[in-house]
Order: sequence, then structure tokens, then C-alpha cells
Amino acid sequence: MLTRVKTWQLTAGAATLGLALSAVAVASAGPWDSSGQRTAEARRAVSQEAGGGTDHGRDGRSDEPDAAPSARAVLAAPGGSVPGPTKRALAHVLDPLLNDPALGKRRTAAVVDAATGERLYGKSSGDALTPASTTKLATAVAALSMPGSDHRIDTKTVIEPDSSAHEVVLVGGGDPTLTARKDAGPNASLRALADATAKELKDRDTDEITLSYDTSLYSGPLLHPIGPNENIAPVSALMADEARMDDSSSGPAPRESDPAAAAARKFADLLHDRGIKTKGEPGPAKASGGAEKLAEVSSPPVSALVERMLTHSDNDIAEALARQVALAKDEAASFVGGGAAIRKELDKLRLPLSGSHFADGSGLDRADKVSADLLTQVLAHAVERERPGLRPVLTGLPVAGFTGTLSKRYTDAADAAGIGLVRAKTGTLTGVNTLAGTVVDADGRLLVFAFMTDGTVNPGQAQAALDRLASTVANCGCR
Repeated sequence: MLTRVKTWQLTAGAATLGLALSAVAVASAGPWDSSGQRTAEARRAVSQEAGGGTDHGRDGRSDEPDAAPSARAVLAAPGGSVPGPTKRALAHVLDPLLNDPALGKRRTAAVVDAATGERLYGKSSGDALTPASTTKLATAVAALSMPGSDHRIDTKTVIEPDSSAHEVVLVGGGDPTLTARKDAGPNASLRALADATAKELKDRDTDEITLSYDTSLYSGPLLHPIGPNENIAPVSALMADEARMDDSSSGPAPRESDPAAAAARKFADLLHDRGIKTKGEPGPAKASGGAEKLAEVSSPPVSALVERMLTHSDNDIAEALARQVALAKDEAASFVGGGAAIRKELDKLRLPLSGSHFADGSGLDRADKVSADLLTQVLAHAVERERPGLRPVLTGLPVAGFTGTLSKRYTDAADAAGIGLVRAKTGTLTGVNTLAGTVVDADGRLLVFAFMTDGTVNPGQAQAALDRLASTVANCGCR
């Protein structure tokens, strides 16, 4: 039975985790921050021996304070200098917990040494079960691999040539984080697009247009197979603020039934505020090949979208990223095409796909099937020095007891040892509970894990049992 972790254990463990992951990142491509720091920026930061992370290039101005000094890496990559747990010892502590009746009729598990890739613990780990939102780990790796971590999604306006009606088309590129709010933060701004479009039109001596919108980049049904649901908007190539009808930015919310039409109406209002009149209501259209670009805004990079998707289990971003993979892999930008493209990209990475099926990118579809082996290998790939572009899979994982979908978990004394130490993606559907992520064990070894269940009855009890499994790995020297 686990005991409540002491303050010094939590502090030391958290420091070990941070240093371990930082060592991997610096050795590979520099640290990644919550916004998805670019590789080039990271390498530059690592090369600045005298300067620190607060120095973002002030052109040598002497009137500003010096940057904080950078700390040198004090640990080797995880697993490089400390022994890993033994298979027998892990089985001794995990087997009884995995037999908890709260975990339902079927349960599978895998724990893998991140440094060597060796599976240290497995229970039916090759069996494919419904993963729920841990599917997003596969979506994340596929998107970071192709189209790539630096890729951005564009939304633009174009004007049709030789048109007496001055036909302007708002063309969706598939960015669900496009925002109409005044404070756009790092997101692409519909207001900024209206500013630039209005300026360009006025430069052409045009102050009245016909506005249309183009969603032709996507194909297939708009509605997810689960039907209308506050956890996901109809999947359109054009939407603003994930088609939310309130001021929320994550979690369930009422959604527009036609996200593209709603975004176009908002854009028309923004143009009107900037002195550009629109004739009638915006309607659907397809921009011609000869249309001339007026203005364009770009999303945050895929790396930042992946982090946001994983932290908040954002279904809208997940489906958008699946379609970006589909476009990059010459598949249809649809639920079916996205799933096929994800599988193709994971196969290219030589990940274990036996029994796997991807019906969507979010994990809302019960037809999705993956194994604990696949989930742990996805995470292990993200740790590898040779794959720095996959690092946002790690940095985006919720932290137990602190962030995202794990912020309100780990409340029981029996699993409190994982607070601040477990970083993991959750998965929850009726009767399905999963957890997959990373821990640094008591000896400082970085491990990746996946625990999957099917047929659970009490979701709260099932989640607590999964949390206890991960906490046990974190609290275990197991030698």
C-alpha cells in the first residue's frame, strides 16, 4: 500500500523529472516551452553559455538588465547513469493493482524503459482496445512527423478577378484556433485578417463587396459519428474559436451547427466596422484558381497545437491535425482519410500497429483500436534524441494534480505519490478508461507507460485505480 508522498520526496522527484526531460531536450534540440519553442531558437539558447532564457535578443541594448544565467545540464539523458527497475520487481508491485475489479472486464498494460526501449512490464500489451482520448498521442506523433512541427495552418481572403461585384472569398485552411476575440494571444486573429483585408480593398478603391466562404479543403461528413456533442464542433475547414457559443477556450461548450457560416458572418461584421460593406449574407462558394490573395493569417505551429490538444484533450484540434496529416499524405481530409493517414505515418515510423484502427483523430469514436505497446512506443519515440520534433508530445502531457485533464485527479492518499511526477494523457468514454504517459521512478529512470481498461462501471473508481498504477511506478525503485 502506498503512503502519502512527503514534501521532500515531491520536490526531489519533480526536480529529477524536470532535469531529466530537460537533459533529453537540450541534447536533442534545446528546451521546448509551452508555446512550442522552435528548434532554431532552442539551439541558439543552448549556444549562449553566458546568457539565459530571458534573453530574447535585445540587440545589445545596455539599458536593459542582463539575462538570467543559464544552468548547465547536470544530469545525463534519463537512464544514462542510473539502473532501471527489474521486470520481476515491477510485476510484484503492479500485478495486484492491475487486478483491481474497478478496472473492468479487460485490462492491458505496458511499462517501457525510455532509454533502451525495452518493455519492462506487460499484460496483454499487444491486444488492441478502445483507447478513447489516448488516441491523441498517435495523432500528435503523426502530425509532428508529417506535416511537421513547424507547419502552420493558413486562413486567407482572396478576390476573384474581373468581377463587377467585387467577389471576396474567405478561405478556410482548417485552423480551429482561429479567433474572433480581441485578445488573440498566439492564435491567428480574424480581426487582424479583417484589418488587412479592409486595407487592401481600400487600396483598390473598393468599399463594397460580395462575401463568400470556402470550406472545400475538407471532404466527408461534418458531424462526428457520435452526433451533435458539446465536446466537439462539426468539423469544418473554417471556424472561429472552435465554433464555441460562449467565452470558453477548452472543455464542453455549446457549438454552432454551421461553424463556417458563423465565422463568415462574424468576418462580415468585422469588415463593416472597418468601412467595408457586404451585400447580403455570406454564402458558400469555392475560390477559383485565378483568385488573387488579399490577406492571410497563420495558426501557431503544429508543435503548439499538439501541446494544447494533449493538455486539454482538445477534440477540435485533434480532428484538425488528423486532416493536416491527411493532406500531407495525399489522403482525403475527412474522418476516414485522417485515420488512414495517421496509420500510414505511424507505419513509416515502424511503430507496432497490429490490431490498430483509426476511425478519427480524437478518440471519440469507439471504433478506434490501439494497443498498450503502441502507446508506449509512441511515447518512447518522442523521447529519442534523434527525434527532437516529437518533443511536444512530452511537454504537452498534463501533470498529475496540476494541469489539464489531470488537474483534479490524484486526490486520494493512496495515489498522491504521483502528484507532480506523473505526466499522462487521459482517455475516458462510457465503460472505457485509459492512461498513458511518463514517470521518473525513485531512482531517476525515465519510464513510459500505458494502462488500458474496457468494461468499467464506475469511472471515478477506474480513474483512481489507473492513477494508483502510475503513482506506483513513480514511487518505485523496483530492483
